[in-house]
Amino acid sequence: MTNNLSWTDFEKVEIRVGTIIEANDFPESRNPSYQLLIDFGSEIGNLKSSAQITSLYSKEELIGKQVVAVVNFPKKQIANFMSECLVLGAVEGKNVTLLQPGKSVENGLRIL
Repeated sequence: MTNNLSWTDFEKVEIRVGTIIEANDFPESRNPSYQLLIDFGSEIGNLKSSAQITSLYSKEELIGKQVVAVVNFPKKQIANFMSECLVLGAVEGKNVTLLQPGKSVENGLRIL
């Protein structure tokens, strides 16, 4: 690795656990995607995200699933949708496997 990240830099990234409460098709997206609404608890609230996870997940199985996301990136316009957080996953080609806590935890907990 050539660009080492300092601990101070890493601490600026807010990675939190949230629960998906809505998952909808996103036909306007260039790549197959869902529009997600994720509950990050009372401190952060609900945030929207666009996620290219259609090859491994159905909308129905996403509801109630806890995920890990970066919640302090600037909002990003994707087609006609404003994404407010970045859901994290392991990427292999077009397949994205969502990162999840090993056990159910409180929404909004920080990942370090």
